[in-house]
Amino acid sequence: MLAAFDAMWTERTKAYAKAADDAKGTRLEKYATLDALGRIRNDLDRMKAAGTVVRGESRQEHATVTALDLTSKTPKATITTCVDLSAYEQYSTQKKAVIPLPTNQPMRYAARATLKKWPAGWMVTTYTPEGGRPC
Repeated sequence: MLAAFDAMWTERTKAYAKAADDAKGTRLEKYATLDALGRIRNDLDRMKAAGTVVRGESRQEHATVTALDLTSKTPKATITTCVDLSAYEQYSTQKKAVIPLPTNQPMRYAARATLKKWPAGWMVTTYTPEGGRPC
C-alpha cells in the first residue's frame, strides 16, 4: 500500500508540473479513485486557469501506515505523511516568474490518505492535507 501511495504522489507531481489537459500523460487513474483524483483535477483546473505550474516538487516523507483493516470486504488503510515544500515553487507561465508562497504557508505539514484494496491493488481513495498540523 505504501508503494501505491508513493506512485500516486509521483504521478501527482508530474501532473502539477504541467497543470494542463486533466492529468494526461500520467497514470493517476491507476493509483487514485474518484475523490482523490477529483481533488487533484480541481487543483489542475485552478492552476490552468491561473496560468501556473509547479516547478520543483512537494515531497512527502515518513509515510506510515497508521490504521489497517484487512477484515473488511474491501480492506482499508490510513497513511500519514509529512509534506515538505522546501523544493516547491509555483511558477507563472504567463509572467515567467516564480510566485512566492504565502508567508503563512507552513513549509512542512502533515497529510493523511485513505487507501482501499481493489482487485487491481491498493488505490488512494482520499487525500487530505492538514496544513495546520506540523510534522
